Amino acid sequence: MKLNDLFDLKGKVAIVTGGARGIGYFIATGLAEAGADVVVASRKLEKCEEAAAALKALGSKSMAVKCDLGSVEEIEALVDTVVAEYGTVDILVNNSGVTWGAPTLDFPLDKWEKVFDINVKGVWVLTQKTARIMKENGGGKIINISSIMGSRGSSEAEHPAVPYNSSKAAIEVLTKNLAVKLADFNIHVNAIAPGFFRTDMMEYIFKPEFKAAHDATIANIPLGRVAGEDEMKGLAVFLASKASDYITGAIIPVDGGILAK
Repeated sequence: MKLNDLFDLKGKVAIVTGGARGIGYFIATGLAEAGADVVVASRKLEKCEEAAAALKALGSKSMAVKCDLGSVEEIEALVDTVVAEYGTVDILVNNSGVTWGAPTLDFPLDKWEKVFDINVKGVWVLTQKTARIMKENGGGKIINISSIMGSRGSSEAEHPAVPYNSSKAAIEVLTKNLAVKLADFNIHVNAIAPGFFRTDMMEYIFKPEFKAAHDATIANIPLGRVAGEDEMKGLAVFLASKASDYITGAIIPVDGGILAK
């Protein structure tokens, strides 16, 4: 097979949760540019529709679906809607996630539960339902979005959100576990662990009043910069394509070298 064919996603149907902005939108764009029809799903339908319109301009048969990962009913409706429209799901990107900041010793239980409901339970429910479709159709690619925080601790000053790290650690073990359990069905399950990316959520750090935080962040990155869209698109397309057919259960950091320190 020629190299270009290995990365070709024409005819593939992908769901990207949280695909309307940030890392999710970077991934959705990369999949669309590689030829996939991309379903953008998140809580805010208007933002999803804007993203889907941009993907259609790239030639993707894209659509927007409202889905709160904290609702089992909305997750089930998402998959049913996609199958009704496209007939299948070939690629699932579990990108949606939440965090909540509070002092560790005062962290409220309901916020801990919310983080795990969306970051772990929601991912599991969507993955299980989607994997059933993939099994029937001979295989698929599942990409979970973890974080460099999923394999390390963080100080209160750096990241005062104690359940977030734990939820991402759970995603990484779930990735490996499902990679083994779903291998017989030709379903590949891998995870990407991003470091610092320039997204709308991170944009504040580039304001003059946050220069100290910006400089401290950059100083901790061996490559000396935050990442952008292209650093995520390439890896996502690789993991969604035939080029990664002998890779499953991998947790791949995209962090400029932070975890290597």
